[in-house]
Amino acid sequence: MLSAQESLDKILTTPPVQRDDRWQIDFFEAFTKSNILISNPTPQVAYDSWPYLHVETSEEATEPVTQVIDWLSQRGIGMILNPQKDEPDYVFSFGMLWHFRERGLFFEEIKTTAAEKFELQQGTKILSGPPHDSYLPQYVRKILKQFFVEQGILMPRILVMSTDKQHFDLCFSLDSLGLPPVTEHAGLAEALQWFLPPHYSIVLTRETGLKGFVEI
Repeated sequence: MLSAQESLDKILTTPPVQRDDRWQIDFFEAFTKSNILISNPTPQVAYDSWPYLHVETSEEATEPVTQVIDWLSQRGIGMILNPQKDEPDYVFSFGMLWHFRERGLFFEEIKTTAAEKFELQQGTKILSGPPHDSYLPQYVRKILKQFFVEQGILMPRILVMSTDKQHFDLCFSLDSLGLPPVTEHAGLAEALQWFLPPHYSIVLTRETGLKGFVEI
């Protein structure tokens, strides 16, 4: 029977074009039970402008993946596996890493597709309030706050909203963000997604009609 490290090496021989959902599941399982080599201890800014720790699979690997993830998740840093290849084997956003630390999964299945425009119909019952620590841990909120402060936004506000108590939206107050023009909303939402698991739904909205906004 192959060890997790041996399984990982075998899994990574699969050509990128053949890496489907099943491959990803097998990869995650083997990867999180393996060791890696930190090829550069200084996080590098990637093409998407976010910082990533560069790590490799190697016979000299001694760092347990789970310990590296714990370290990165407290610092707002992502991870790139085997960046020395023509195409890295995997790119982990910060949101994926802290979600694994909290839930043991890098992300969960997305059961709904977010609409391009967020609208609430008149009469819709809304459950809203501050995010629970299990949904958005304090250390993640601190890192998010730092991001906003670096953009000159000192008191960003958020809330979590649901209309069915099963699906939740993380809402960012446009009022607290200085009411950026609509043309900037998509770029802002894309930037915020890096801090959150891929399955989290992000909404940029005015505070009018919604109760429970709190400072990050």
